Amino acid sequence: MSSEQTVDSAASAPASENGGAQTEIDAPKRKVRDIPRVHTWPHLLRMELLCTLVIMVVMVLWSVAIDAPLEEPANPTLTPNPSKAPWYFLGLQEMLVYFDPWMAGVVLPSLIIVGLMAIPYIDINPRGNGYYTWRERPFAMINFLVGFWILWILLIIEGVFLRGPGWNFFLPWQEWDAHKVVALTNVDLHEMLGVRNPIAISIVGAIPLAIYYGLAALYWKLKSQKSPVLKELGLPRYAVTAFLFLTMWLLPIKMLLRYTLNLKYIWVTPWFNI
Repeated sequence: MSSEQTVDSAASAPASENGGAQTEIDAPKRKVRDIPRVHTWPHLLRMELLCTLVIMVVMVLWSVAIDAPLEEPANPTLTPNPSKAPWYFLGLQEMLVYFDPWMAGVVLPSLIIVGLMAIPYIDINPRGNGYYTWRERPFAMINFLVGFWILWILLIIEGVFLRGPGWNFFLPWQEWDAHKVVALTNVDLHEMLGVRNPIAISIVGAIPLAIYYGLAALYWKLKSQKSPVLKELGLPRYAVTAFLFLTMWLLPIKMLLRYTLNLKYIWVTPWFNI
């Protein structure tokens, strides 16, 4: 007799014979269905090995073709132009173009770390664990792809290849001119609106950000009773998710405002600027 048949027989056996009554034991009658599996070797490791070899060949050919000699020892009396951070920090250096130093150098990197740490605690979707699926996790995958490829990798590429002397923007086919002067005047939001009163300046800048983050509260108010996902998520986890989501999208919005309206800061205070 097989093990499954044994389990079925035991489960259907009477637990009590008082009065001839029979009660079934609450036991599983079937094993957990087998999930189709793909072996790591050779399927996964073979593809990883091929990708590694291709990347190594590309890097070797690139290093041979690109003229990148070692520079002379650092001179404390001479500042190079452009002065760039290591490539893996150029994303943060590019953020300094659009945000205050404390925001781009402290707040946003801290939120990136805190957000990555918070994901396991605010993610209630049990599907997609251990395998990749677009259909079951569209929100998570869209935000990760935008956050990683657009807001991080793309900023690094821009800082490495498109930023030249004076941190000016150069297209790949343009020569880096150390004497290039760009006539560009960036203004704050209150200057655009002609506000001069110090108290009014802080209020004018706070209103757009309050409206922007208030969209999360409005969405919760309208959808929390109708959406099963929001009900299961709960208000605390929704608040954390919405804050991280809106803060992430604040970066491309601020970049767009800089390129289109030459807007420097939205909110200006004596202590910080956003």
